[in-house]
Amino acid sequence: MWPFRSAQSAEEVRSGINLVYDRLWRYCLVLSGNRANADDLAQAACLRALEKSDKFEAGTQFDRWIFRLTQRLWIDELRKKSVREGGGLLPIEDVELIDQGMNPENALMANEVIASVMQLPEAQRSTVLLVYVEGYSYRDAAMILDIPVGTVMSRLSVARSKLSNHFGVEERVG
Repeated sequence: MWPFRSAQSAEEVRSGINLVYDRLWRYCLVLSGNRANADDLAQAACLRALEKSDKFEAGTQFDRWIFRLTQRLWIDELRKKSVREGGGLLPIEDVELIDQGMNPENALMANEVIASVMQLPEAQRSTVLLVYVEGYSYRDAAMILDIPVGTVMSRLSVARSKLSNHFGVEERVG
């Protein structure tokens, strides 16, 4: 590989990180459920992205590339944690995710929705974030999570059902 290509890739990755960092951190928070772990995961993802910048192909969508890289780092971390003890999730009330400019009634409802989403299993939580918050298509979410599209659809269906039951809303069929 030419040194110029490597330097060019590294610069593309650096500028990409600057553009998506807030979204990346939010994704890390949803994966980890904890502010400190989200900080660590986001930092590790940025470092790994810079280390692997020569693997980034110009013209591809950077956010999908770094989200997938982050997903793989998280899976590696879960494997490491399964050997260790602990987890220590913070209550969602201790994490500020809501726009402070929102009116109090909407902020209360948003907090309740986020708290309910955070109670979902991690696989459903991350899928909900990618599709409903980040706006990725089912296909893109499947690529990021390295799972089949049908699994994305299944996770979202189960998550919607659980959230509907929690809020006492009947799901529409058809």
